[in-house]
Parts: sequence; structure tokens; C-alpha cells
Amino acid sequence: MGKITAAITGIAGYVPEYILTNEELGKMVDTSDEWIMTRIGIRERHILRERGLGTSYMAEKAVRKLINKTNTNVDDIDMVVWCGVTPDMPFPATANIVSDLVGIENAFGFDINAGCSSFLFALATVAKFIESGRYKKAILIGADKISTFVDYTDRATCPIFGDGAGAVLLEPNTEGYGVIDEILRTDGSGRKYLYQKAGGSSYPATMETVVNRQHFIYQEGQPVYKAAVSNMPDVSLKLMERHGLTTETIDWLVPHQANLRIIKAVGQHMGLSEEKVMVNIERYGNTTAATLPLCLWDFEHKLKKGDNLILTTFGAGFTWGAIYLKWAYEGKQQTERENEL
Repeated sequence: MGKITAAITGIAGYVPEYILTNEELGKMVDTSDEWIMTRIGIRERHILRERGLGTSYMAEKAVRKLINKTNTNVDDIDMVVWCGVTPDMPFPATANIVSDLVGIENAFGFDINAGCSSFLFALATVAKFIESGRYKKAILIGADKISTFVDYTDRATCPIFGDGAGAVLLEPNTEGYGVIDEILRTDGSGRKYLYQKAGGSSYPATMETVVNRQHFIYQEGQPVYKAAVSNMPDVSLKLMERHGLTTETIDWLVPHQANLRIIKAVGQHMGLSEEKVMVNIERYGNTTAATLPLCLWDFEHKLKKGDNLILTTFGAGFTWGAIYLKWAYEGKQQTERENEL
């Protein structure tokens, strides 16, 4: 029996129906389609507008689609992890809420928050549980209702973000497919450039924090941009060198969808052609923890068994990293099944 690795054996996604276009944003704040497309590369983003619906609503939608698509029995699921920055509430864990909504009763679950790197960090974490041999079916959800914390009077940040959810099924593999290796990094000194000040234990909600708009996203774009375009390719290239991968043997780069200029810069630094870089930021914007699974979901029909993927992210904290993943199934077949459901 070969070494146990954690392989993605299915993926599904969900985005809300309402689409916020650049033209509509231009009526809310001093911006335009040309300004947004030139600087960020986003044309539209999906927003969950219905009152009383949180991140768990989108996560449930994605998980139900995943379970149906992969013919998974909920009683066989033994682990559920949600990751992101917008839990339904401080506690209980959003993973527990989703488990209850879907009817998963034999699993344990918890949440992970590593900013926009949440899915990458969570994938590495869940992989270790699968590799232990004790867990056979784990569901990992990357989902965020980031619009909750977007200030739609701030032209610097409001065009960037959208809502969405993606979920993957992870199972043991002994044929060499799945998560092969990872490099994860954190630099806490970067926390002052991207954060939400109020709403936690240091600055709980008060009339003052609300009036001062401290519950919204704060970002200094230039420091974040510079750190992202240097750190994402750095760890990705180190993984490639560690495993003897070249620009020819890498099939896909799956980068965090924060800014089209960042995505292009990372691909160029790695020497990859644009055809090998997954990009869907124009349609969804930055969905934080959902960007990587939504990319995989969108491009699933193009993925082939044995493809070499590098997943890389950068997020608040600062957090960043890369994972080398060998794809475990023919994506076109699963995409066709999803379309039939």
C-alpha cells in the first residue's frame, strides 16, 4: 500500500443570483467600468442581498450540490471544515451550522480564518487528517459573504469584493494524486495594511465604532500589492524547485483572485503562459476564501487526471502560501454529471 495522500474527488460552487455591475457601482460611488477594469479587472460581482441570510446559506448550497454530484452518503462524511473571514456569528462555528443544515450528523467540524489564504491553509490542514488514515471523507468549504463588511462609499475597496462559496470532497488516495506538498507563511507585521478594526474583542460594537465606520474593510493597496506580487511567486517557485517541476510540466496555476494585475504578475514571475493561469475574477471579483474553489469549479471541465497544479494565495495578516496538487480525476466527466443534475 502506497503513501496516503488527500485527493480532491469532487467540487461544487455557488454564487448568489444578484449581480452588481460596474455600471451600477458607478451610480453609488465615484467610479466607472473603465477605472475598475483597468486597475482591478473586475466587471461584475455576485452579492447576497436577502436579509437574514449569511455565509452558511451559500455554503449549504455548495455542499448540497457537491454531495449530489459525487453520490456521497451524508452518513459517511466524518469531517466538515469551513474557512473564511465572514462566519455567520462569532460562535458557534459556521462548519457546525452547515452540517446541521445539510443533515451531516457523524462528522466533527471547525472553522479556519487566515484571511484570503483561508482555503489554502485549510486544505493543507484537512489533508493532514486524511493522511493520518483515520478520516475517509472530509468536506472543505471556502465561503464568504464579504459584502457585509464592504463600505459602498469607498471607491478604493467597494469594486473589489463579491460573495460566493465553493466546496470540495477530500478522500484518501494511494496512487500519488492529491495534495503533495505545501509552503505556508505568515507575517503579522502586515496586519496594519488590511483589516476590519471593529467587531472583535478589542473593539466591540458601539455607537462610536458604527459612526466611525470601523466595521468595514480597511486596506492600503500599495503595500498589499507589493507583498502579494513578490511572496506568491516566491513560494510557488520554491515548490516547483523542490519537486523538479518546470513551466512545461506545470499544467495550471490557481491563484487567489484579488486583482488581475497581481494574477498576471505572479504568472509572469513564474514564467507561465496566460493559458496556464486560471482567471475568473472578471465574473466574481474577490470572494476571499471562495476564490480558489470557485476557480477549480469553473475550470473543472478542463482538468485531467494527473495534472500538476500550483495553488497560491495572499491575504490579510499577512498570510500567503502555495500548494502542489496533483489532480485525481477527469474533470469533464464530473462537470457533465453536475449539468445533468
